[in-house]
Amino acid sequence: MSKIWTTRAARLNHGAHKMKQKDRLEFSRRIFGNAGVAVCVLLTTTVLLMSSAHAEKGEDAVETLKAMSDYIAGQKTLSVTFDSDVEVITSDLQKLQFTSSGQVQLSRPDKLRATRTGGYTDVEIVFDGKTLTVNGKDKNIFAQLDSPGSVDQLIGLLRDKYAVAAPGGDLLLSRSFDEMMMDVIDAKDVGRGVIDGVECEHLAFRNVDTDWQIWIELGARPVPHKYVITSKAVTGMPQYTLRIKEWRTDVPADAFAFKSPQGAQKVALEALADTDEVPQGTATTGEKK
Repeated sequence: MSKIWTTRAARLNHGAHKMKQKDRLEFSRRIFGNAGVAVCVLLTTTVLLMSSAHAEKGEDAVETLKAMSDYIAGQKTLSVTFDSDVEVITSDLQKLQFTSSGQVQLSRPDKLRATRTGGYTDVEIVFDGKTLTVNGKDKNIFAQLDSPGSVDQLIGLLRDKYAVAAPGGDLLLSRSFDEMMMDVIDAKDVGRGVIDGVECEHLAFRNVDTDWQIWIELGARPVPHKYVITSKAVTGMPQYTLRIKEWRTDVPADAFAFKSPQGAQKVALEALADTDEVPQGTATTGEKK
């Protein structure tokens, strides 16, 4: 008897699902009475409200990200310090994390200085609008490349041709919103979070291969304080985490002039290939933007 009732109920439910709203209410009245109508209305309303709330939160997340992008792009100069964590998955599926610290200084449109110090490398990038210098401070060697253009063009060149990633480079772009929203398939405003005592809006976005989250300061200064990228296409889903410690807008006038260290040797750029936060050959890492 119970099997027959289960089969019949499943068929009724399937038929009800295909009905229009008006027909569904009449169906509920015939089968369950007026109480069934009330339940049907309640469930339908709940689903609609949940869908509407999800859409609104997605719109809020996009608007907050756009406000952050516009604010940062509007800063003529900026200086930030950061900590970064890179996770790797070893060949025996152990997850390891490597940590570095550094600073980024920027003067729009064409000057950049970025330093990163970790357990395996101490590297500095200096760009004065005409020449790019990559300084391997731990090895006392440096390389230079003629590369006139903007900071946006430099970040693209480093990433695409030389596989060198400026820390959170996409956050510095003049059109960072367009770059970050490329291929996004889902956006959420998760709620509030506190980073180093600062209240932030917590946003979450999804691409096909990556999930990424960002925490943006509330109020008149919508700057990011934390940025996490999860590589879903990699076994173990390693993450790259950027924690931004300090935001300032004062940059020394001579910040973008490279001075060769005492005894430093000039080499070809290829000789500075090992400048990542992780030793070469360790394993697969989380994606960095």
